[in-house]
Amino acid sequence: MGGFLKTNWGQLKLRGKDDDLPQSWWFASTAIPLLAATIGPLANLLSIAGLVSKWKVDLPNNGKLPEGADDNGVTIPDPQWELILNGLSLAFGFIGNFFLLCNFTRRVRYIIALPATVIMWFLSSAILISIIVAMNILNPPIRPGQTWSQGFWHAIIACVLYNLGFGMLLINMVGYLLGKYPQNFYLTGYQRTLILQTMMFFLWLGGGAGIFSRVCGFSFSNALYFCDATILTVGFGDFSPTNTVGRGIVIPYSVLGIVFLGLVISSIHKFARGISRNKIVKAHEERLRVNTVSRSVANDGQLLVRLGLPPPEPHDGNRRPHSELSQSERSQLTEAIAQYGELDISGKVVTFIPKNRKTTSSFFRHQKHTLKPAALKIPSPSNGPGKSFKNVPKIVVDQRQQLLYLKDENDRFEAMRDVQENTRRFKQYYKLSLSIVAFAILWFVGAVIFWISEDREQGWSYFEALYFCYISLLTIGYGDYSPTSNAGKAFFVFWSLVAVPIVTTLISDMSDTVISGINRGTNTLADWTIMPRAGVVREFLESHPRLKTWIEQRQQKKEEEKRVERGFVIQNPDEEVGEEAADDVENPTIEKFIHEGMSSHEILRRLALAIKKAAQDMQVSPPKRYSYEEWAEFTRLIRFTAESPEQLKEEEEKEGLINWDWIGEDSPMLSDMPESEWILNRLIESINRYTAKQSRKGRRSHRHGENEQYNTPPGSKQSSEEGEAENESDQIEHDTESLVGTRHGTNDEGEGSASTNIDCRFRTPKGRSNLG
Repeated sequence: MGGFLKTNWGQLKLRGKDDDLPQSWWFASTAIPLLAATIGPLANLLSIAGLVSKWKVDLPNNGKLPEGADDNGVTIPDPQWELILNGLSLAFGFIGNFFLLCNFTRRVRYIIALPATVIMWFLSSAILISIIVAMNILNPPIRPGQTWSQGFWHAIIACVLYNLGFGMLLINMVGYLLGKYPQNFYLTGYQRTLILQTMMFFLWLGGGAGIFSRVCGFSFSNALYFCDATILTVGFGDFSPTNTVGRGIVIPYSVLGIVFLGLVISSIHKFARGISRNKIVKAHEERLRVNTVSRSVANDGQLLVRLGLPPPEPHDGNRRPHSELSQSERSQLTEAIAQYGELDISGKVVTFIPKNRKTTSSFFRHQKHTLKPAALKIPSPSNGPGKSFKNVPKIVVDQRQQLLYLKDENDRFEAMRDVQENTRRFKQYYKLSLSIVAFAILWFVGAVIFWISEDREQGWSYFEALYFCYISLLTIGYGDYSPTSNAGKAFFVFWSLVAVPIVTTLISDMSDTVISGINRGTNTLADWTIMPRAGVVREFLESHPRLKTWIEQRQQKKEEEKRVERGFVIQNPDEEVGEEAADDVENPTIEKFIHEGMSSHEILRRLALAIKKAAQDMQVSPPKRYSYEEWAEFTRLIRFTAESPEQLKEEEEKEGLINWDWIGEDSPMLSDMPESEWILNRLIESINRYTAKQSRKGRRSHRHGENEQYNTPPGSKQSSEEGEAENESDQIEHDTESLVGTRHGTNDEGEGSASTNIDCRFRTPKGRSNLG
């Protein structure tokens, strides 16, 4: 099965049941089989309706209204050959559905089950097409006194569904033959539930139609229409139970039917959300992350490389990392940039503007200035010892590209938060857009079908058909408009079963976007009017940088005018030196924060508090997002057991992720699990590493004690036992302090790493924790 087959169509690669090769064509491999499994039972149900119902009816008064309405028609017996072929088509449809179910449950191999399903559904649709064509040629209704019944239109819709099903599965087979994915189809919990619930729902719908057709005297097609309107809670009022038994049955039937419908809609919503999250949203997030990595620079040296500008020649001819450059050499980098143009800086976004050329960007229109020397001291793009980017994308040099100036780890952290926020908005509006498009298609296309089908019976205009579709989609069902023709009622059964889940999904998506936007707008209006909130003006200016920049420029201009009126004051040289020294202060990295020494009791106490906090945060909805300072504390507790960069790398390979980069492929913010759960797992791994080390050290100490007990003088036995007891009593404290002490003071800084000055925001008083 793993070989290659040479055919006239090219090279086909048949993959085995399970492999670790990359997969593509995700829609064909995942969505198509589940859609086919959902379509199959509906096609079987409509095929049953086409079999048990006569296909032609005689209309009273030669079809003249109102006596000649379709509801008043008398059925005409079908030819014997039509019944036999119709039953054969239904049998093939059931067999195809059975093989598809066997494929999902792995009772039958994929290479056998899927072709069998495709062939069976193809035969079923081909037979139905043959019957429909033959009936139109050999035994058509005589107009205007005769017309087609609902059974005929049910058969047409079933034929369309069979064709759609085997066509989609044929695409799935082509993908497998081309080696896009392996044979096996792994069902998740909600996917398996979706298949079972769909089968149960259509079984309940068809079974109810059979019961009400017997109890209330409806035809099977009318009973199916009645059950559909009942379960969907539309309730037009054109059909209702005609006796006490029917009214008694409709009570439990409607309740359980609504429950089944809700379960199916919930499973469909989870299925659509899972596919969009895993295949579309994740891909969008990865594109944003790669774009952020490709645009990020950490110092002027990297900026020169990105812009394709030649770097200045060093005095001694040897190129050194940016962190080892002197102040004069760093100034040369700034002058090299100013030689070719200037930088337009807005927050972290830097746009290079060549000399004698204007930027094409209309986004940044504020003051342009060259880079200050203070911005040169930037740590390297790594978040830990010896850790750097993986698979950095190829950089396209463009002198007008907008680069991201990420000076330290906090900037990289915030850049990843921006990626997450952009992805969150994309996810919301992507789902909402798809739901709106699907709703519009069902609304406008459905209105066209009802407009045509109800033209003879009720003479609907297109606007009236739109009104009816809208009332039905929202399950309002006033009853002033309802389908009365055979074609209209048959199409309504299919259309409503497809439309209601989509409308429910649309309403759910609107709750995440439109409704939340209305809530935010209401709160904002209250903050500025009847319920003013402190700090609202500052937050407004922070969210509108252009307005803030304009106000700051106005204030600066006024201060300059006042300074001119007062006269110039000679500046104290010490103040200028102090400002330059302040520019030399760099933000601390997490590595320096980890290197701060703490006692064993303190770090173990904080580890316990961190685990408790992470466990509590897992219960919070929406999922908790931690600040950079909180992540710094968690990172200290995750990495404190590693004694050296080499040991850190070794433990990472054995125990799991310890070191990462905020915007790298291994960023914890790219994980599918919430941040609190991810941190809890890493903290538990940290405890496991610590206890494993204590166990190894205990065994070594025990073996060392056994080797020395034979050389111990008799008189010193008691003192030796006392020493061992003392060592055991303080074993945890001694070992932990040795771990922390080993790392304390060691700082293997890479290119552009931070200075030894530690920001006070990372310092926590002894006995207190940011996590407590």
